[in-house]
Order: sequence, then structure tokens, then C-alpha cells
Amino acid sequence: MTERRPGQWPVDEPADLDQASDDELYVQRAGERALHEMVLDSIRHDLEQQPSAFTVVSAARNWCNRITAAAEEIARSKRSTA
Repeated sequence: MTERRPGQWPVDEPADLDQASDDELYVQRAGERALHEMVLDSIRHDLEQQPSAFTVVSAARNWCNRITAAAEEIARSKRSTA
């Protein structure tokens, strides 16, 4: 697993690096990573439940389409409020 680069995973509220302690930053990053891992584990579990290689690939494509649609919807919403 590769390490997360700054800005790679969306953060609800960016950390104020001037005031946040190392412990606070560690806890925030650990929470972000835990959420990321839970989401990926959920998708992996769904894929492992598929009965054949073909349905695994179909389910993966479905996940990709749903994630892309959600990202486009969120981006559109952020553009309209900016």
C-alpha cells in the first residue's frame, strides 16, 4: 500500500498546521486512513462475493461508474457554490 500524499485524500476541514499539534495531526491522518481502508474493504468484500470472474469485473465496473458519478455530482455542487 502506498502512502498518502498531501491533498490526495479529501479532507472535510484542512488542518491548521500553524496551531495543530503533532498528536492532533496524527489522529486526523489516522482517521482519514481508517475511513479510506473501510471503504476499500467494503468494495473488496463485495467483489469477493461475486460468483465468477466475469461478475467480479462487472461489479468493479459498476463501482467505478458509481464513484465517478458521485465525484461529478460533488464537483458540480462545489463549482456552483464557489
